[in-house]
Amino acid sequence: MLEKTKKLLLVKPSSLGDIVHSLAFLKTVKENFPDIKIHWVVSKEFEELLTEHPLIDKVITVNKNRWKELKNIAITVREFQSLRRLLKNENYDIVVDLQGLLRSAVITWLSGAPVRVGFKEARELSPIFYNKKISVSPDIHAVLRYLEVAKELGCKINSIDFPLPHGRKPEWLNEFEDYVVIIPSTRWQSKNWPTPYFVELIRMLPYKFLIVGSKSDEEEAAKIEEYTRGKAKSVAGKTTLKELIAVFEKSLFVITPDTGTMHLAVACGRKVVALFGPTSPQRTGPFGDGHLIIKSDLPCSPCFKKKCEEVKCMREITPEFVYNRIIEWRKA
Repeated sequence: MLEKTKKLLLVKPSSLGDIVHSLAFLKTVKENFPDIKIHWVVSKEFEELLTEHPLIDKVITVNKNRWKELKNIAITVREFQSLRRLLKNENYDIVVDLQGLLRSAVITWLSGAPVRVGFKEARELSPIFYNKKISVSPDIHAVLRYLEVAKELGCKINSIDFPLPHGRKPEWLNEFEDYVVIIPSTRWQSKNWPTPYFVELIRMLPYKFLIVGSKSDEEEAAKIEEYTRGKAKSVAGKTTLKELIAVFEKSLFVITPDTGTMHLAVACGRKVVALFGPTSPQRTGPFGDGHLIIKSDLPCSPCFKKKCEEVKCMREITPEFVYNRIIEWRKA
């Protein structure tokens, strides 16, 4: 299908982990059809990860978060009108929506492209905006789902890689060597490992630690730094995405719940210790071999609920258990 394609638009606005996974699709298309120009629609908060990317010819940003609020409806309508004009002027041959939600499907439709590709099983009525619908099992890993789309478009999968832009090393990183990265929290309350558990694990393990995260993680990261008495240093809220790449590239390994930042670490070539509760590692676990996945065996897991009062699945993963698994894993 892509043999005569000159220009392709990829619609994948968010989130961080999904964007990282979509890099495998990008690399595969460019590997098979190097002359295709690829543009990417992305949410402004993740723009840095794609700008100046050697495989992307143009990055188009959208204010996805602002669209969620009804008070911004007038601004949103104007932005959609402006986006429509921009996309139509590009004369895309094909648009691929890897997001599969209403907003991304509308963007796909606004492009006016003759071929609009999306998942047949996508949510929020989004398939009505596609004219080529691809059926892919929801139970396989997200990376493999995206590559199934690439295969349907005529690509051969030679290898699976996540080409990232070069990291930007912050000056303060020169002060740190032989450290483990801690990612303390996620956007889902149900996926978070208790803060006291992180504190206890850090006290037991024979490493130095850097705690990373967004500005919303600063308070929790500061608590971990305080309670571990200097063994862990927080840089939460102090790194850009490209600086975070540099932090991961220099680390020994990463300890993390199921979060998009985990996938960025994997794309940087780091092995991760991934703590899973309400979600499925088969679908969204760290991609590739050599990672340590620790998961509760409760019958309610995975439930895929964003909130849970008890969060037994995460609380049952004790610091002692994680410590023992890490020691065994590092010896292997």
